[in-house]
Amino acid sequence: MTFLRPTLLTLACLLASPGFADDLPSLGDASSAIVSPQQEYQLGRAWLALLRSQVSQLNDPQLKDYVESSVYKLVETSQVNDRRLEFILINSPQLNAFAAPGGIVGVNGGLFLNAQTEGEYASVLAHELAHLSQRHFARGVEASQRMQVPMMAALLAGIVIAAAGGGEAGIATIAGTQAAAIQSQRTFSRQNEQEADRIGILNLEKAGYDPRSMPTMFERLMRQYRYDAKPPEFLLTHPVTESRIADTRNRAEQAKPGGIEDSMRYQLIRARVQLIYEETPGMGAKRFRAQLDENPKNDVARYGLAIAQIKGGQLNEARENLKQLLEKSPNEIIYNLAQVDLDITNNRLADAQSRVDRMLTQYPGNYPLNQVRVDLLLKQNRTADAEKALEGLLKSRPDDPDVWYQVAETRGLSGNIIGLHQARAEYFALVGDYRQAIQQLDFAKRKAGSNFPLSSRIDARQRELMEQERMIKDMMG
Repeated sequence: MTFLRPTLLTLACLLASPGFADDLPSLGDASSAIVSPQQEYQLGRAWLALLRSQVSQLNDPQLKDYVESSVYKLVETSQVNDRRLEFILINSPQLNAFAAPGGIVGVNGGLFLNAQTEGEYASVLAHELAHLSQRHFARGVEASQRMQVPMMAALLAGIVIAAAGGGEAGIATIAGTQAAAIQSQRTFSRQNEQEADRIGILNLEKAGYDPRSMPTMFERLMRQYRYDAKPPEFLLTHPVTESRIADTRNRAEQAKPGGIEDSMRYQLIRARVQLIYEETPGMGAKRFRAQLDENPKNDVARYGLAIAQIKGGQLNEARENLKQLLEKSPNEIIYNLAQVDLDITNNRLADAQSRVDRMLTQYPGNYPLNQVRVDLLLKQNRTADAEKALEGLLKSRPDDPDVWYQVAETRGLSGNIIGLHQARAEYFALVGDYRQAIQQLDFAKRKAGSNFPLSSRIDARQRELMEQERMIKDMMG
């Protein structure tokens, strides 16, 4: 994901060509005359679909729920006006996070590995949201109007290769097409970084965090990667210097003492992410057991050990560790979900169902709980109930490809073949494969046959997807 910032600038620049800019309304600043907020929204959704088609993602509902709720907490007190956010969690241990035009927020698994506290994690995202609220991307367009569309398309191709793991090949394409253009942006980018730091610190404080977490994070990253020949992606687009650390430290120290530095929930989620990147569950169990031996009251280590034991098939040991955690905190969702996972693994489906039902009476809108309820219904071959439960999930998560994928599978199991094709179409559209999406709707229309109202609805959706595909092709030159 190296060079994500230029990717976004590239797409914005594509919209700056005369064919796109002639009829744009001015919203009071020069950048609005080039890329309108609505175009930023469309641009972001198109770019997200492209990115989803290229990178491996993390689909853990608990991790997704944590990222979404924590970002919305920061957004509530930020200057971000359009709060129609979409998220992508990238399966990479490399440190990176970004916020793109149109409210796209991306987080690598590696952010959790590097940010040791919730305050440090929040400081990175507060900085990225400041880039969004200050419309740095649209302002970048203003500084780059003379770039040619074919060059931008070539630059985008290189960035997509790099994002998909092509590494040096992608970087070489970037260097070969527009190295000079990127160089011309450096001064502008430094100004953006300073502004994003300043606004990010203010927003951290307003959201209830200790803003000192930002310079603390920067200081540790500089120490950690000072001598690395190839620093992590975040540091390539956000260089950490002594002067930047001093500036953020001075600003943060002006805030009142106090504010959230860390939370148990963050550390529990961080333990889940750490296990994703362990070589084996046994290695994870060994590390968490060592932490627990050092401090028997370390509930995060006990939780991490229990999850590792479930993954490694040590179910009795996991049950004993979870029992201790649940005795302390019987209503903690994360512990209860771990117990449900254990019961499902142990084929104790009735126990799992009972626990999920009880927790849903306390937290009816919780996404991970509702997702595990669907999983349980499917394991019990209650496909009609699962399909109904998924319809409820779609109301709150209409643009989540993971949910649409499961909707398609469930409709197929229940014999709803037209619905299966419709759901597959939505899934493929969300991951940028419009050819497959449109083809799935062809299949659905054939099945609909003489049902004219249904055929008309399918036809209308197909035209919408064709228009979206055309728009993306136009943006790509």
